[in-house]
Amino acid sequence: MTIVPVSRRTFIKSSTAATAGLVLSPAIIGRAEAATLKLKCSSSLPNDPKYANGRVYYDNLVKNLKGNGLGEQVEVAFFPDNQLGQEIDVINSVKLGVIDLMVSGSSISANLVPLVGTFDLGFLFSSFPQQTKAFDSGAAKPIEDALLKGGNIRIIAWAYNFGSRSVLAKKPVKTPEDLAGLKIRTLPNPVITECLRLMGAAATPLAFGEIYTALQAGVLDGLEHDPPTILASKFFETAKFYALTQHNFSPLAIYFSDVTYNRMDPKLREGFLDAAKKAAADTRAHGLAVEKEALATLGEKGVTVAECDREAFKKRVAPQHENFIKARPESKPVIDIIRATQA
Repeated sequence: MTIVPVSRRTFIKSSTAATAGLVLSPAIIGRAEAATLKLKCSSSLPNDPKYANGRVYYDNLVKNLKGNGLGEQVEVAFFPDNQLGQEIDVINSVKLGVIDLMVSGSSISANLVPLVGTFDLGFLFSSFPQQTKAFDSGAAKPIEDALLKGGNIRIIAWAYNFGSRSVLAKKPVKTPEDLAGLKIRTLPNPVITECLRLMGAAATPLAFGEIYTALQAGVLDGLEHDPPTILASKFFETAKFYALTQHNFSPLAIYFSDVTYNRMDPKLREGFLDAAKKAAADTRAHGLAVEKEALATLGEKGVTVAECDREAFKKRVAPQHENFIKARPESKPVIDIIRATQA
């Protein structure tokens, strides 16, 4: 199991060379190497073993693969910090089978299959435990089916982003009026962008890897994200006011290429998927524990963490749900299950 600190250019170059070597000299491959399944796992977050969900999931995956006796049969190389490209490029590579695994929020895959955007609706979930209950009650199945059919991507399991998404800005934000005119980074995702626009912000879609420099340059006035990600990515260095809007409990998805799924030996695949699902459960427990710790640490680093008028924001975002259902009627059963699920 390896964490690979390489650039995207180096990765592509080495992958091309490796492919050429396989074509020209198949006889040089030793039996031991041929018997080892090698997978690539991508995350946009830094290589932080405590606050970055991608690295935490990877470490749990390695642990559970060894626990299932697959430590020598499956080798997963981990590429954090956008090493394989921005998320929109990576999710397309997972679709094609160029990259095997991706750890990221559900939001990025809505660019491939718009129905996934159901989970991005503002103030849809009340907590992560409530989200898990709703998924276990059937809310996740239509989304998973649509992603497999429309994107050639499987969801191995759902985990938690390490906290709900709230607004970090360069000035205090307590009401929608305070947010008016502020350029707040959102995921390149139309549903989240619309949510922040309805909340009052000048919603600004931008790739994750470009956030820090955009904050430094004044292109952005802030962003919306969870506390551990803000801490791990050092966004607190350029914006000092964190308003607990908690507008989105975005689920963390463990994306798995259907191309990779189909080329795996069925017996090996069964053990791998079991380990991957256990790793997601371990990551959920970790995520719930570190959110509060990260908030406290942000305070120690000079960030003002404050409550805000959540009901005012929620009221402004309410029309988004019905408009989404009108545009995508197939989302209604999913939304109904979530609304009916108590925490």
